[in-house]
Amino acid sequence: MSAESEVVVIGAGSAGLSAHKELTRLGITSTVIEASHRIGGRAYSEEITPGVWFDLGCAWLTDGDANPFAEIADGLGIALGRVTWDAYNNSDHHRFIRNGVRLGPEEHAACRRYYAETDNAVEAAAGNGHDAAMGDVMDLESDYAPPYLESIATGWGVDVDGVSCADNCSSSGQLGYPVPHGYGNLVAAWGADVAVTLNAQAERIDWSSQGVTVETPKGNVSAQRALVTVSTGILSSGEIDFAHGLPDWKIEAINGLPMGTENKMGIAFDRDVFGPQGRGHHTVWSDNSESAKVDVNGMGFNSVSVFTGGRHGIWLEKQGTQACHDFAVDRVAEIFGNDIRKHVIRSITTAWSSEPWTRGSWACALPGQAHQREQLARPIDERLYFAGEATMVGGQGTCDGAYRSGIRAAQEIAAGLKRGS
Repeated sequence: MSAESEVVVIGAGSAGLSAHKELTRLGITSTVIEASHRIGGRAYSEEITPGVWFDLGCAWLTDGDANPFAEIADGLGIALGRVTWDAYNNSDHHRFIRNGVRLGPEEHAACRRYYAETDNAVEAAAGNGHDAAMGDVMDLESDYAPPYLESIATGWGVDVDGVSCADNCSSSGQLGYPVPHGYGNLVAAWGADVAVTLNAQAERIDWSSQGVTVETPKGNVSAQRALVTVSTGILSSGEIDFAHGLPDWKIEAINGLPMGTENKMGIAFDRDVFGPQGRGHHTVWSDNSESAKVDVNGMGFNSVSVFTGGRHGIWLEKQGTQACHDFAVDRVAEIFGNDIRKHVIRSITTAWSSEPWTRGSWACALPGQAHQREQLARPIDERLYFAGEATMVGGQGTCDGAYRSGIRAAQEIAAGLKRGS
């Protein structure tokens, strides 16, 4: 491959695809390269049973109709789960199961109070400029700490001792809508009109001359500007050789935003084993520290998604797919009883910490490092630009956040090209 255009876009996830589309709208030519064999990045759907889709990455359109992918889905004729989302967005519907027993009304209310008090403590720490770890400002001895800890480990992919209060509070977005036939499929359909060179990993980026040259196994791409949309896991891995090195402030930004890991296990059943009231969010935990978040029938099929994150998520991933399967089925059995085991027909498990194209699920700011998202977004020498969910303050960790970052970067590039003309 040998190509020359005004911009080379590195990565064909949500950020790279939206950047290409925005550059095209602005009349700027761009070449998109992607290291893996497909587009979509961390938006990826697999069929768990015929006609039933499981999203290994993003699965819900945060903020519902305010999410740009809601309009995109409508334009493509792709159905969203607008009529079923209340079972997931109402916190009163959240079920808490401890040692196999659902909390009663008084315990449930006490658990919700603990959540509210902890959220207030985290917000107070973020508001007073003391960007502590979340674990430093919460009551870890409470009976209701375990489900909250699980919500952070799955929500950020990092345990509470490694999550910045400020970063947590700057994140935005309600759960929104599920995509019954796959968020990954939606992103792939939207990006299908973008010409992407696949299996073309950026191995070296040189911006020492007037333009930029990106070396790949399929040849070099030359351009006036480059947009890097890969994860901080890839940026920190050394797999991309940045000629002459990145400036210290950029390296500090990358290191301050390491990747978290949330792994999920999709379990499909041969019938409805949940009952009419089973649909919704569940958090299960036990006194032996086994805990998980379980989304039941979220896509309108006889399936569940079981989530675990942080250190436990990585540990379980290393045990292999059978261990992940067993863990997930055990958690579902804690909610609906052991009879569900004979109705399991298939599972899919993720392994995000070892995923070679991302090395994690999303970026999570270390305590004291929330400001690094803005630094990560800063261009270098007005030739090397950056986008992706890790560059967002509000919308971090989301597919639509990555989408918006691509548009932002494309507009910055367009302005820079205009200044240079």
